[in-house]
Amino acid sequence: MTGARPLLIFDSGVGGLSVLRPIRALLPIAPIVYAADNAGYPYGIKSEAEIAARVPALLGRLSERFDPELIVIACNTASTIALDAVRAALDVPIVGTVPAIKPAAALSKSRVIGVLGTEATVRQPYVDRLTEEFASDCQVLRHGSAELVELAEAKLRGEATPREAYSRILEGLFSQIHGDRLDAIVLACTHFPLVEAELATATPHPVAFVHGAEGIARRTAWLTRHHAWPDGPTEGVALFTRRSTDIEAYRKGLISYGLGRIETL
Repeated sequence: MTGARPLLIFDSGVGGLSVLRPIRALLPIAPIVYAADNAGYPYGIKSEAEIAARVPALLGRLSERFDPELIVIACNTASTIALDAVRAALDVPIVGTVPAIKPAAALSKSRVIGVLGTEATVRQPYVDRLTEEFASDCQVLRHGSAELVELAEAKLRGEATPREAYSRILEGLFSQIHGDRLDAIVLACTHFPLVEAELATATPHPVAFVHGAEGIARRTAWLTRHHAWPDGPTEGVALFTRRSTDIEAYRKGLISYGLGRIETL
């Protein structure tokens, strides 16, 4: 890296790239380390105890190695479970990612919204609290899908993904009571905006998809507003926590996000 302290963007896989893109738009010359915990992937089917133990310890190691200016936990599952523990453990600004229930409720006309996330995210009490505070007058339908995470990963590897898979996943929301009135869906996993176009073609009627990436980018820019970045763009680093033969398949997709170097922890 350069002498400037980087931004560290963290996720279990490549989903956090949906957050990296708007951060790049606001901070185009900020050095970036994108850390994908492929050794722990996927988070969405793990227990709360596993995630609560793993994420703070791993971010501690990454913080020691890269001395980041700020860490973005670009993962809803990790944020809803381990955000407070990470903030308590590390002396660096931490920006988390939480389901965008507030803007979805503000947008909805039918007062029926969906929360589409991982199994671990949609069952969290944090989602209950957001619903009570910002969507108490709405029917909030939830559905968890590990398959949709895999589809997003496959897309970044350049693989074709079947339309019927997206239709089947969305049926988990639309088949519920009041699902026929659903008009806004919270993409409560950072992987899911990567396949938003595919999801949009598979809905039985038009809906708005809502996620918090733009807000995370604005928060990141504000918290680092006094930081001196390099004079010009720097090559971003994609760091994987485990050596794997399939990492090379992601190279082309990672380069499209400005991540030209691939390393392992």
